[in-house]
Amino acid sequence: MKTNHLLITLLLVAALSLAGCSSRARVGALRTESRSVELGDAKSVRVEINMGAGDLQVTGGAEKLMEAGFTYNVAALRPVVKYADGTLVVQQPETEGMPVLRNITDFRNEWDLRLYDAVPMDLSVNLGAGSSNLKLAGLPLTGLDVSLGAGEDNIDLSGDWVRDLHVTINTGAANIILRLPRDVGVRVKVEPGPNRIEATGLTEDGDVYTNDAYGVSEVTMQIDMEAGIGQINLEVEEAASATN
Repeated sequence: MKTNHLLITLLLVAALSLAGCSSRARVGALRTESRSVELGDAKSVRVEINMGAGDLQVTGGAEKLMEAGFTYNVAALRPVVKYADGTLVVQQPETEGMPVLRNITDFRNEWDLRLYDAVPMDLSVNLGAGSSNLKLAGLPLTGLDVSLGAGEDNIDLSGDWVRDLHVTINTGAANIILRLPRDVGVRVKVEPGPNRIEATGLTEDGDVYTNDAYGVSEVTMQIDMEAGIGQINLEVEEAASATN
């Protein structure tokens, strides 16, 4: 997929310039740290991930509720992690307008989050600008809400799902690849906008896209997408690559 890196860069610079206050933050030594969160007695959880700008990866496979690695070179970007009453929040200290990054072009902010895949989870992801790789296949999601600004994004929802799932995705000037299951019924509704859509392995009916399993399988995935400028690639996993 061809990407408009110039557009993304300009939008990121514009977003940083909108900050209304000056920042004393400076690029410093590159820091890497690990953090983990125990599940405790919770029978279900809500996970909220809020990142102003950077590179985000989310996968399953953790032995605890969360096992994470954070890399950053601006001290003010050190993420805040809170967990109480079944709600886990991982967030950049300042996400609105990203004032801490004003006039800083060589910052690094990378999050690698691994989540526990054996507890029902309502997941919310909010990324202002940057890139994301959300490998969510295998997580026992009960709900998914994704908000993405300017950047390059991959969301993998392939594999088997044991319960119905409602997904909302809102993007700005983003190029997004959305990978979908083959044997679980999928209905994707994309609000009309200034974007380009390529749908591989799906049937198109106006602004609605469905796979062959839709209306046939016992489990259904409903995806409502609202996107700005950018490329949207909807891809159904191939039979040979379905491993779940």
